Amino acid sequence: MKFLPIASTFALPALALGLAMAAPAAAHDLSSGPVIAPGNTMLSLSAQGQSFSAPDLGVFTAGVTGSGKTAGAALAANSAKMNQVIAALRKAGIADKDIQTSNLSLNPVYADMSNQRSVDPLEQQVPPIIGYQVYNQVTVKQRKLDRMGSTIDALVSAGANQVNGPSFQIEDPDAAADEARADAIKKALARAQIYARASGLRVVRVLTITEGGGYSPLPPIMYARAAMADMAAPPAPPVAPGEVQSGASVTVTFELGK
Repeated sequence: MKFLPIASTFALPALALGLAMAAPAAAHDLSSGPVIAPGNTMLSLSAQGQSFSAPDLGVFTAGVTGSGKTAGAALAANSAKMNQVIAALRKAGIADKDIQTSNLSLNPVYADMSNQRSVDPLEQQVPPIIGYQVYNQVTVKQRKLDRMGSTIDALVSAGANQVNGPSFQIEDPDAAADEARADAIKKALARAQIYARASGLRVVRVLTITEGGGYSPLPPIMYARAAMADMAAPPAPPVAPGEVQSGASVTVTFELGK
C-alpha cells in the first residue's frame, strides 16, 4: 500500500476551507444596500416639494356644433363656420402651429319613438334618421395670455358655439421642476434632523436619493362652455392665469450616528 505525504493530505481540506471563508465576503460585496459604520443606523423617508410659477401658455378648445337634414348639408354648413373660426384665430395672432383639429364628428339624429307603441311588443322599432349633427373642434395654444379674452370674443363673433378651457401651463417646465426637487430635498433633510435629534443622534450623510412624481400643473380652470352663437356682441370674458404648481417627490436614505 502506498501512503500520501502528510502535506498533500491537508491540501484539499485547506482549499475547501478557504473557499468557504471567501463565499460570505463575495455575497456581501454583491449586496445592493449601502454600507454604514458599525453602531450607526439608517433612516429612510419621503418628502414632497413644490414650486409656483406664472404660466406662459394657455390651452383651450373651440368648436362649432351644427346640424342639417343631410350629412352633406350639415358638414358643409359646419365647415363654412369652422373656416371663419380658424380665420379669426389667425387674425388674433395665433400661429398655424398652435391650431390643431382635435375632434371632428358627424352623427345621425334619430326620431323620438318613445311615444309610439308597436302592435307586437317583440318587434323592435328602428327610429328613422331625421337629420345629422356635426361637431368640429380645434385645440388652441394662446401664448399671449393678456389677449386670451379678446381671442375668445373673436371666436364667438366668428361663429364658435363651444369653448372649453383654458389649461394654464409652463411651456418649459424644467426650471420649475428643479425648484420643486430642491424643495423636496430641503424638506427631507429638515425632517431627518428632527428624527436624529429626537433619537439623540446626528445626520452623518445621505446614502441614497430616489425621485418619484414630477411636473404637475394645477387642474384646468373652465371658464366657458355654452352655445354662444346667438349672443349679440358678448363682452370679452375675464381670464386670470394665476400660478402653476410644479411638484416633485423624493425618497432619501440617511445614515444616523452619535
